[in-house]
Amino acid sequence: MSNIKEFNTRLLMENLENHLKQFHYGEYPVELYQPISYIMNLGGKRIRPLLTLLAYSLYKQDYKSILTPATAIEVFHNFTLMHDDIMDKAPLRRGEQTVHEKWNANTAILSGDVMLVKAYDMLLEIDPIILPSILKKFNKTAAEVCEGQQLDMTFEQLEDVSEHDYIEMIKLKTAVLLGFSLEFGALLAGASDHDAQSLYNFGVNIGIGFQLKDDLLDVYADKAKFGKQVGGDIMSNKKTFLLIKAKELANSHQKLLLSSFMKMQAVDNEKKVKEVTAIYDELNIKPLTEKKMASYFQNGFDQLSAIQVNNPAVLQQLIQLTEDLINREK
Repeated sequence: MSNIKEFNTRLLMENLENHLKQFHYGEYPVELYQPISYIMNLGGKRIRPLLTLLAYSLYKQDYKSILTPATAIEVFHNFTLMHDDIMDKAPLRRGEQTVHEKWNANTAILSGDVMLVKAYDMLLEIDPIILPSILKKFNKTAAEVCEGQQLDMTFEQLEDVSEHDYIEMIKLKTAVLLGFSLEFGALLAGASDHDAQSLYNFGVNIGIGFQLKDDLLDVYADKAKFGKQVGGDIMSNKKTFLLIKAKELANSHQKLLLSSFMKMQAVDNEKKVKEVTAIYDELNIKPLTEKKMASYFQNGFDQLSAIQVNNPAVLQQLIQLTEDLINREK
């Protein structure tokens, strides 16, 4: 049986990154395929394919045999980012120009469409016996991600969003793909349906927790470590868990202040962040968010206690990776 020192996650990541760089998407027209290579080479944590490879490695040791299917998850994820950036009119992605800014929106739409096609091509390497069932799960997840994005856009037009609806939105937009990434790896390795479902549930719970962490960091992160503007969600009136809870718990005066800041067209952003954060502090929104976040992380880790793995060293690496992400400061 392997031990934790024998499983090299760093080497796994190097093999994954090399596989991503070597994958060929197409050549002509250049304007169609260049944007794909561009966004795929912008980097990122590669969390989703990494989770697939780790889940597979819980049961089998030949993770290199599934590098292409695992890469399909990263291609799909970046396809969603390319289209999301158009909808959000985002100028930057990972510190660089977004595809629709560097080229144009029509090119970004079409290149994104090809990325989705390529993701399906990569999934065709899966054993034909299990391919239909995998595709059904993948298609369900892909549709849910789109549902989450639509809900997010719909919420922008609403004055009030409930905590329940917000959690459901981030579950669909972000968490279900993390859950599928883990379930996918387990199923490719021949794990039991019970283990695959437990890993899916683990991914969904930590995915919700990660988004709540992002909400929290946006307001309370150390500016020197955060890497982007603290208070950006407040400036853009984004309906985060913190704002939703504040509006729910606020007294009449605090509600009036929050509402006035949300409606102001021209406002001193620094003052706005300071004043809204002060209301959050008065209502103890930070510890409330931390408690909610911790409950999802705990629910996730509870799922791992019921699985039967062949390589416990990999399980420890999966837990360590998750804890590192939980404790991140940016």
